[in-house]
Amino acid sequence: MTLLGTGTHVLVFPFPAQGHMIPLLDFTHKLALQGLTITILVTPRNLPLLNPLLSTHPSIKTLILPFPPHPSIPPGIENAKDMSTNSFVPLKHALSQLREPLLTWFRSHPSPPVAIISDIFFGWTHHLACQLSIRRICFSPSGVMAVSAIFCLWRDMVKNDDPGNQNTVVSFPRIPNCPKYPWWQLSQIYRSYVEGDPVSEFIRDGYYANMASWGLVFNSFSELESVYLDYLKNEMGHDRVWAVGPVLPISDNLSRPIERGGSSSVSHDHVASWLDTCDDETVVYVCFGSQAVLTNDQMERVASGLEQSGAHFMWSVKEPTKLHVADKYGKVPSGFEDRVAGRGRVIKGWVPQVSILSHRAIGSFLTHCGWNSILEGLMAGVTMLTWPMGADQFLNATLLVDELKVAKRVCEGSGNLPDSDELARLIAESVSEKGSIERKRRAMELSKAALEAVKEGGSSARDLDELVNLLAALE
Repeated sequence: MTLLGTGTHVLVFPFPAQGHMIPLLDFTHKLALQGLTITILVTPRNLPLLNPLLSTHPSIKTLILPFPPHPSIPPGIENAKDMSTNSFVPLKHALSQLREPLLTWFRSHPSPPVAIISDIFFGWTHHLACQLSIRRICFSPSGVMAVSAIFCLWRDMVKNDDPGNQNTVVSFPRIPNCPKYPWWQLSQIYRSYVEGDPVSEFIRDGYYANMASWGLVFNSFSELESVYLDYLKNEMGHDRVWAVGPVLPISDNLSRPIERGGSSSVSHDHVASWLDTCDDETVVYVCFGSQAVLTNDQMERVASGLEQSGAHFMWSVKEPTKLHVADKYGKVPSGFEDRVAGRGRVIKGWVPQVSILSHRAIGSFLTHCGWNSILEGLMAGVTMLTWPMGADQFLNATLLVDELKVAKRVCEGSGNLPDSDELARLIAESVSEKGSIERKRRAMELSKAALEAVKEGGSSARDLDELVNLLAALE
């Protein structure tokens, strides 16, 4: 393979949350294969998450800076996975304090990076790049449609004309397909904005800086979101908007990829040995991501739905962190596992999701609609059941259900409860022979399109080559 970016030095700065770190580190793997010189900025407790990448690419250097103290973050915590779902704003604010030590490092480096590739939550790195007269590239772990809507919110400073009504509908007429959402489904970070508040203004400035950055990289692919890519290029006023996904795990073997995001609570072999006993496309995989912890009432409804469905299932349960109220979250109902023994598995903690989804036995995926989970589900060609909880997930669910037509809704909102009878019906239908043949056909088409996009000559491979060539030209 021709190395397009030999010698070009870039700094990669991931945001410390599983859903953000994993795709940016997978993308960094792609950049390393292209011959770039790479330094990754992390804080000490996040360094172990780099081990799979560093063992594959020993040439990658690390810049380890102390985690800045913050009044809302307990000492010793440096990653969102160890915090509640409201942790993102304090983390963003705390890590902005790395600007001065980072500036010092740049100015003392004998051969400093010519570009910063940083997470979308680090808009302030655009200002740092301008100060250093280098380029900043914004990496988005969210899809193009979702980011288009979020950019619109901050650009237009959309307001709820009826503050007492959380169901006020907000539309985005300039975005293709004119999506509409009730106020409560919009970004919590945006809805929490208070004019003049220093933290709120910092967040707003970060999004403006993202829009002003030299380029945007998405973990998506043209065949999935082409109309939104075209829209965003027009809005940005340039073509430096690249879709390079789906970025894949470091191993090319999707049924057994190298672990990312930390070690799993169960081994690949343990998972595979049980799935091997199941018929093709008969198992529902249930997972609500790396951040969401269900309340005990929600756990009861999901368990009841799974039990009543009669379907085989594998349920990945995120356990409460130290910051969750004791005995209120994440409790598997008493006796449930015994009652479903033989046809269901409950796994507590981090799981090898990519290998689970790619197993022939998986027929559908009950998901919170995080973008990484969506892409992994699409890559595997499985249909989905959606329960968006927050952030960009309502936008992602719209894409899955209404546009791509590979999913059905089961619930919406982090505080709401699904109807367990209806949930049971939808779960059973999703893995039945009489389930939607059309949804399955669409899922398989998108799986094929995703694999083609990342092959040599595919749309994502071409975008990656173009990006690396432009980076090399900055030398």
